[in-house]
Amino acid sequence: MAVASVKPKPFKRYFTTLTTLAVLLALSALIAGFVVWPLSPTNLGRAGSEAAMQLQRHWQAGDVVVLVRHGERCDRSANTCMGPPDGITLVGRDAAANLGSAFMSMGMDKAEVLTSPLTRTAQTAQAMFNQAGREQNWLVDCNVDMAADIKAHKVSGRNLVLVTHSGCIDKFETAMGFPHAKDSEYTSSLFVTQGADGKLQVLGVVNVQDWPKVIALNSGL
Repeated sequence: MAVASVKPKPFKRYFTTLTTLAVLLALSALIAGFVVWPLSPTNLGRAGSEAAMQLQRHWQAGDVVVLVRHGERCDRSANTCMGPPDGITLVGRDAAANLGSAFMSMGMDKAEVLTSPLTRTAQTAQAMFNQAGREQNWLVDCNVDMAADIKAHKVSGRNLVLVTHSGCIDKFETAMGFPHAKDSEYTSSLFVTQGADGKLQVLGVVNVQDWPKVIALNSGL
């Protein structure tokens, strides 16, 4: 004997449709949120000539602050150490030297270099510029308001290069509206500009492998 099929009740069909619509709307809102509020700062090495032009303009004006993460840590790598175990590796030294060359290509005549007092940041700064930076405890403590410390040390018309640590960079990115940013890479550079009103604004990040693109874009402007 055949069993008659039971048609879904109108209310059940209506509820199912509403549920499907709600899920689609939620997904659309989530996707839109990622577009409007990016997880990480713009990668300036992949953002094109307009971003390179903006970076160059701010750098020439001397209103840039750069947070540089130190080179590869000796105590977290199998690579040969540059010296003491709390320092960086030879790979990290070479990457820092290349990074320093990139900064020199932009011009360091209007820039000051500050570092945290730890060995790995001091070695990184030395490898970058062949001279030590001025040591600052607030570049390793990071439990205070970094934005306030940056503003206190930024001189009008002079760029400020800060060789620091991933934890400090992460905290600063969170304060600047990027709480879910990717962890900073070794020798990465987070560029920030300070406007005439004193407010800080994130321009973007350049990882060590993207510097040739940035330099090429700047040289073509």
